Amino acid sequence: MMYWDGNMGVWGYILMGVSFVLFWAAIITAIILFARSMGAGSRRYEGGAPGAGVAENLLAERFARGEIDESEYTARLAVLRRGRGA
Repeated sequence: MMYWDGNMGVWGYILMGVSFVLFWAAIITAIILFARSMGAGSRRYEGGAPGAGVAENLLAERFARGEIDESEYTARLAVLRRGRGA
């Protein structure tokens, strides 16, 4: 059995300190990334009003399916964009 007297030297203590900081930085980064991927932090909004991009996408889908005509699409899109600026 090897005998260890606890004398790591300066480089041993420096390596231990650096590895301690890197370990906890990796743990904290993993927790933050996991929380952002699961929560509302991953949802990004276009423009100033939350959900304005979603509303425009839904309107475009309705237009593509033929539920609304071009004049109704452009009128509603103008209303959405005016509301975003207000």
